[in-house]
Amino acid sequence: MISNATPPGLFLAVVFGAAFGWLLHRGRVTDYNVIVNQFRLKDFTVLKVMLTAIVVGGLGVLLFVHLGLAKWHVRDANMLGVLIGGGLFGVGMVLYGYCPGTAIAAVGTGSLHALVGVLGMIGGAILYAYSFDWVRGNILSVWNLGKVTLSDITGIPPLLIYLGLAAVAIVLFVILEKRGSGR
Repeated sequence: MISNATPPGLFLAVVFGAAFGWLLHRGRVTDYNVIVNQFRLKDFTVLKVMLTAIVVGGLGVLLFVHLGLAKWHVRDANMLGVLIGGGLFGVGMVLYGYCPGTAIAAVGTGSLHALVGVLGMIGGAILYAYSFDWVRGNILSVWNLGKVTLSDITGIPPLLIYLGLAAVAIVLFVILEKRGSGR
């Protein structure tokens, strides 16, 4: 297994990060208007890119775990933290027009307003780091389900979950293409 802290691990992180950014750009999700039109339900490019990334990423992780190249690192399911964080993420994405990954990729394309948002995200990350002890005691300790996965809850093996998600994604893609609302 390759560790992040080694030169090969850092090199791979840069290579995969650059490839991911290039794919985001090629998928047009670094374009503010594409993201805004997703929320207006006029252009489903973002949905298609994200579902593809989730399915490919999930199956890739499963393959790496199966081959012994990676290990599962299941974190506690802190449901209150998930609700608050998801709400902040959603509101931020609607107001800003980017998620963190697409924002950084948009900065790579020269977008000044994306750069301002990335600086705000860095400020938010610093604030979170300084307040983490309070967050851990007052938010992450509330409604904590422990280290649990969807497979643990349902009894369905991870491979079947991702294959099911892939099937749903394919059906959704076909429906969107027939409606003419996906690009």
